[in-house]
Amino acid sequence: MSTTGEQAAVDGGTPVGRDLSPGVVVLSKVVGGVSLAVGALLAATALAGYAAGAWVSPEALSPGLLGAAMAGVAPALLTVGRARVWEEVRSLVLPLATVLVGLFAVSLLNGGSLRAAKGGPLFLVLFSLGWVATLGVLALGAVGCLVAQYRVRARPADAGRRVSAAPLPGWSKPPLAVLGSGWLGIGAVLLAFPAFWGPLVPWTVNRADAQGLGVWALALGVGVLASLVEDDLTRLRPALVAVPSVALAAAVVLAVHASQVDWASGPGASLVALLAGLLVTGASGRWLLTRASRPADG
Repeated sequence: MSTTGEQAAVDGGTPVGRDLSPGVVVLSKVVGGVSLAVGALLAATALAGYAAGAWVSPEALSPGLLGAAMAGVAPALLTVGRARVWEEVRSLVLPLATVLVGLFAVSLLNGGSLRAAKGGPLFLVLFSLGWVATLGVLALGAVGCLVAQYRVRARPADAGRRVSAAPLPGWSKPPLAVLGSGWLGIGAVLLAFPAFWGPLVPWTVNRADAQGLGVWALALGVGVLASLVEDDLTRLRPALVAVPSVALAAAVVLAVHASQVDWASGPGASLVALLAGLLVTGASGRWLLTRASRPADG
């Protein structure tokens, strides 16, 4: 039988947790709007066969995937303001901060590959300058918002041990651990050792592409593993919107550029499995949350 607090969290009452900082809401909305616009631009140009990223890429696929991920996560970011406590968006905002700080660092570390340094069409040169400047501001804002959020005191009622309102079923935890560890591991090695692991990506990438893709893989891993830590479907609503959307957007870009991908290779097969895992995770999570939200019989 659920406790009163648990049932309130499932049925829409006041949930347990820290008050959500206004800064996190504003940051998420700003990043959501920017991601939707920039991500759609990168994805659309990639679908048309053009590499329009902030840095020079050997193929259109890598900037297209970055754009797909940005556009895919945008709808979830725009819903953060509906959350009532920090814990309901933590599994989405922590990966968001990872992406912002990570992409800014990658852009600086690969400054020589930026369009502004390489030259080319004026639009792309200006785009690369705007990319770095915007990421710098948003990354700094993300760090500041997280610091402010964690300074918000938990309510006195939260001092005790919290019981999950809608815990993850036991059978889901091992697959989630494998999925999260897979994305996290791939992201970490691409970021740390792009010269060695970059050539194993099943299409042609350069150092900046490998590290940029690594940032997103790392963020996906953080998000999936954070869901295990939360162990509560009521705290995963925004993340359950983002995960399948990112996977579907990436699948569209990959399908258009399928001829450039070595699908028969181990990394190619692993990519298919990891993306499928995100889709299944999102779909099953939303189904389980819908079941948990139904009033109990009797």
